Amino acid sequence: MPKSSLSARDSLRITEIFYSLQGETSRVGIPTVFIRLTGCPLRCHYCDTTYAFTGGNNMALDDILHEVTKYPTRNICVTGGEPLAQKGCIKLMQLLCDKGYDVSLETSGALDIATVDQRVAKVLDVKTPASGEVEKNLWRNFASLNSRDEVKFVLCGVADYEWAKTILQTHHLAKKCDVLFSPSQGQLEARELADWILRDGLQVRLQVQLHKLLWENQQGK
Repeated sequence: MPKSSLSARDSLRITEIFYSLQGETSRVGIPTVFIRLTGCPLRCHYCDTTYAFTGGNNMALDDILHEVTKYPTRNICVTGGEPLAQKGCIKLMQLLCDKGYDVSLETSGALDIATVDQRVAKVLDVKTPASGEVEKNLWRNFASLNSRDEVKFVLCGVADYEWAKTILQTHHLAKKCDVLFSPSQGQLEARELADWILRDGLQVRLQVQLHKLLWENQQGK
């Protein structure tokens, strides 16, 4: 089939595919291939991947599968943008799992995760009030979480922290999966967030972005 006639489920618009260390989640520090899909329906004010909103190149799923074989790891992270905004993302992750890859998905939590392959470890980024996109949260996604998944809150200040603490407790998230609290770079100091977590005895993981410590905001790292 000519690539120009590929359907939305047989191809994806890709911003970049690169090999680096996982900078976040419980997989931090592990060599990983990142597949960054183009496009996102959200506009969080602290977004650090705005270059993925537009552009990119269409790639057949078979070509993506071939590309990831070039790197010496079985760990793959599908990210964006918002990867679930493209129909073919679900099929790509299924194919990767079928080939024995350890696949994780970074998603905003604004789109339904119920159809994501159960072999995929989902990282659900819950949008706080200061993100500017809190109304986009799809709360029923919490029902689709399992113990391999993770929920992440990017916090801009104390108001976000208190809000996230309420969500954490109301939905009993720590009993479902790991919960990550991450300070928004330039807005909240990691040490201050650490003090709050310890003060309140929260069962969450403090997350700082390893890739920014190593390479700052260099694209493809």
